[in-house]
Amino acid sequence: MRTILTGLALVGLALCSAVASTVTSAAGAAGPSPELIAYGKALAEAGDCAGCHTADPAKPFAGGKRIDTPFGAIYAPNLTPDRDTGIGGWTDADFTRALRTGIAPDGSNYYPAFPYPYFTRMTKDDTLAIRAYLATLAPVTSRNKPPELRWPFGYRGLMRLWNTMYFKPGLFEPDQTKSAAWNRGGYLVTGLGHCGACHTPKNYFGADRDAQALSGNEIGGWFAPRLDGAARTGLKSWSETDITEYLQSGRNAKSHAGGPMAEVVVNSTSKMSDADVRAIATYLKSLPPARRETIVTPPDAAEMKAGQAVYAKLCIACHEADGTGAPRIYPPLPGNALLQSINPSSTLRIILDGAHTVTTPRAPNTGEMPAYAKQLSDAEIAAVTNYIRNSWGNAGPLVTPAQVAKARKREANGE
Repeated sequence: MRTILTGLALVGLALCSAVASTVTSAAGAAGPSPELIAYGKALAEAGDCAGCHTADPAKPFAGGKRIDTPFGAIYAPNLTPDRDTGIGGWTDADFTRALRTGIAPDGSNYYPAFPYPYFTRMTKDDTLAIRAYLATLAPVTSRNKPPELRWPFGYRGLMRLWNTMYFKPGLFEPDQTKSAAWNRGGYLVTGLGHCGACHTPKNYFGADRDAQALSGNEIGGWFAPRLDGAARTGLKSWSETDITEYLQSGRNAKSHAGGPMAEVVVNSTSKMSDADVRAIATYLKSLPPARRETIVTPPDAAEMKAGQAVYAKLCIACHEADGTGAPRIYPPLPGNALLQSINPSSTLRIILDGAHTVTTPRAPNTGEMPAYAKQLSDAEIAAVTNYIRNSWGNAGPLVTPAQVAKARKREANGE
């Protein structure tokens, strides 16, 4: 049986680029085939390339989108085949080197906001399939904007040192003891899909804390939750079917996608093949907890009573007295992993700003939660947050009014 699984794993990874390698060999004379272009488009969607490289929906992949980092802002470049301001003048080698090593055609270094530390795991054939697809786009003249980084991070030469310390180039290595689906999921999660770019904690210099891979990270005022097997705040209670449904539709019986993840679902995972989404689920369900869950001290009785009063007044109509809500319409609160996360940023953003249920072909019905930023004080929001994070068997660290005030300020500043 192990021999069979080993063979399937290798065959599964080979299929990731079989179409690309077959057609690329003949592309010099005939140009990319429709099959290669379609494959490249699917890869670009799996990597959510448009999510970062599209500022104006009328000009897809033309760049200009602002990406905020802890070190300042970076603007995504133009990926259309315009020869002067895009990648129309690049060679195949230029494109592959950029994706897999973070080095531009002129020899300068990209910043890791461009996730080359993940793309390095991609096969050459897959990078060229993406390039073949991008070459079919309408050329758009859109000059790249320079970064707006704090001193001294604007000196690109520093990236050589960063790469020496933190960048580990190399292809994804299949585990021959695992199934083809597991290896395909690993290739997508750790490579093309660059899930850790959001979901893995970072050190002071913005590099992944590899020992805590996929154990949650704050990004853009939201908290990208744990994707490992943590019991309370991770995916231990989710089945592979739960994960697949969430990625395909933006919701399941346990949670709804919000914030940046809602965009990922709409632009990327909802467009992926069933096999690829199931492969991601297979891989994620195999991950053990990367770090311990926080031991939680429950809020005192007065805080819980204050929170319950707010909940009874504003929340109970949709989420019910027992928090069960209406799965796939109003997310259930008991056992909700994101709600119990050590970092409450996402919960606070939803309460302050409201939420709109993402719509996808598999789940077109809409739903929304009103914003309470103007209706509730910082103390009231803290109280109701503590109540829902610590009722019905939940356990979440105490949220203070000061944290709410900080979240409110960040929202007001557009962060």
